Amino acid sequence: MTAGATPIPEGKYAVTDGGLSLHYHEAGSGEPIVFLHGSGPGASGYSNFKGNYPVFAANGYRAIVPDLPGFGLSSKPDTNYILDFFVEALHGLIKKLGIERCTLLGNSLGGAIALKYTLDHPNIVSRLILMAPGGLEELPAYLQMEGIRKMIEVFSAGPMDTESMRRLLTLQLHDPSHITAELLAERVGVCATQPRTVLSTMRVPNMAERLGEIRCPVLGFWGINDRFNPVGGATKILERCPQARFVMLNRCGHWVMVEHRDLFNRTCLDFLRNG
Repeated sequence: MTAGATPIPEGKYAVTDGGLSLHYHEAGSGEPIVFLHGSGPGASGYSNFKGNYPVFAANGYRAIVPDLPGFGLSSKPDTNYILDFFVEALHGLIKKLGIERCTLLGNSLGGAIALKYTLDHPNIVSRLILMAPGGLEELPAYLQMEGIRKMIEVFSAGPMDTESMRRLLTLQLHDPSHITAELLAERVGVCATQPRTVLSTMRVPNMAERLGEIRCPVLGFWGINDRFNPVGGATKILERCPQARFVMLNRCGHWVMVEHRDLFNRTCLDFLRNG
């Protein structure tokens, strides 16, 4: 993809030992916070977290916002997009950046990746921040969700235009006024370059029974109007993770960090400073 093909500003690139070129934005210095975006047509780290990561950087943290493989400006191989593929890619990036300990902050698919990475590499993850993470239900439960069904339907139909993207993003949010022309342009531009296999081969196992293995502190967020991930996942984390707290929000869909940006940023920074 050329730099002008999408309004996403170009950041840095790292090539993992596995040969993936991973694009990422970075700001600030201090303890690393790795932001992991969700799935969906046209998704990228910048689109998910542009209202968040500069605030973390301004408060003394090293904010690292990668595009997952298959998304944003990162490599988009024609492969099977299973959870372990993403976890391996993340580990490759963390090694390339010389990070020994970090906080993982993940939304949806990014939350599932954060959970699995923590299970696989507990000595690297100091804290977890999760927003409606995946990986807590069996596949049929997700396929019953209106947002998931619609996302698969429209992406499978071929390239999306601005209006079809707007309809899809309306399902992500309780308040559609957050869907700006800028966001639509970002997502449509990325979506045009994504292979169909990004969603058709995606598989995320149910990790609920392993939550008790996660020993680090966990901060979670869930909007009760979420139409993508069942809100009952919050209770599973609270019951099974030894150190967990959750913020439940009404008038909030799948993107807590967008719809309740200031509250999200403040709550995360307090968690990072005070545990």
